[in-house]
Amino acid sequence: MRSASGSWCARASPVSEVTRKVLLEVDGGSRGNPGPAAYGAVLKDAETGVVIAEDGSTIGVATNNVAEYSGLIAGLRLAEEFAPDAQIEVRLDSKLVVEQMSGRWKIKHPDMRPLAAEATRLAPHGTTYTWMPRAHNTHADRLVNEALDGKHEGVRVPDTEEDSLIEEIESPPPSMQTQARGWSAGAGTPTTLVLVRHGVTAHTVDKRFSGGLASSNPALSEEGRAQVRATAEWLEPIAERVDAVIASPVRRTRESAEIVAEVLGRPLTEEPGFAEMEFGVWDGLTFGEVAEAHPEALEAWLGSLDSAPEGGESFRVVEKRVLEGLQRVLDAHAGRTVVVVSHVTPIKTLVAHAVNAPLDSVFRMELSPASVTVVSFFTGGPDGKEPRTSMRLYNALPPARDAFSNPTAW
Repeated sequence: MRSASGSWCARASPVSEVTRKVLLEVDGGSRGNPGPAAYGAVLKDAETGVVIAEDGSTIGVATNNVAEYSGLIAGLRLAEEFAPDAQIEVRLDSKLVVEQMSGRWKIKHPDMRPLAAEATRLAPHGTTYTWMPRAHNTHADRLVNEALDGKHEGVRVPDTEEDSLIEEIESPPPSMQTQARGWSAGAGTPTTLVLVRHGVTAHTVDKRFSGGLASSNPALSEEGRAQVRATAEWLEPIAERVDAVIASPVRRTRESAEIVAEVLGRPLTEEPGFAEMEFGVWDGLTFGEVAEAHPEALEAWLGSLDSAPEGGESFRVVEKRVLEGLQRVLDAHAGRTVVVVSHVTPIKTLVAHAVNAPLDSVFRMELSPASVTVVSFFTGGPDGKEPRTSMRLYNALPPARDAFSNPTAW
């Protein structure tokens, strides 16, 4: 099975602590109805929302209804194994299964009767069935499609021996948890930005200045698209926690964000504040070409945060624009997690702001294409005004691209 930071394994021992109530989210689908079919079932702790186990498996050729009932049976077996004494609430986007299992509709189709009978046998007394919109059943639906696409098959549970990507992104450090005590209401729930740099373009490979909307605006290369997809699939375990994918409106970031939004199954919006710095007349040139054609302007730019190329922006102007965009995101997604697809300068600017470093620290940061950086913003400090920030991750890459896995890169 594919692993994201070692956070999943094929199967492990049942949860050790008693789970009093669980949520079971179920889906099933057939490509053809009847056609190749699969189901998805995810078992969660009802209080914390933590995933206990999940199952996405193919069942051969079947109808949608058979796949949905198969998912229900598989989910109830997960509950029997991993939370045997828990009260179960089943959530599905199939009105048919909900109404039939609740006893309000008769089961007329002969293919459904044995499946419903098996589900009834497995369901403990007091099991309830709730319909939910398909748009909200994203985790189970993802498992169905991953099984049909050959990405996963069978039961998986969290690997508790290693820190998961979800924990890295979502859990505030102990110092933050301590600081949060006594804060204003809601202070302990951060707004978390998962910052993803776009993939490579022809300009990236040639090390050319490549600015924002006023620039030559190159598209992602095939390599860049592959980089972004690998990163998006690495982030897939946190898809349910993501409120939205937010893109800089620049072509290469928009293209990157479309891939991320597709993989995570989340809506895509744009924030112009996160566009790359405008380099004016330097756009499309290499550093050496700029040094030859504009030596005095380059020297001034490297020596002052207020200096800008002709027709471009200074670092101070970019900082103001980026922080205004940040505030809009914090206001719109308070207490939630969002994925922001942006560029080198805006991401470095957000990191400097988050760790309270001087702006010129951006000159001392490296940021790889399609890398992941995570910053969290806690609202309302002890005085009700001062925000608290935390950098959770910086310049992280999927394991296959992580430079530490390749000693020759160092």
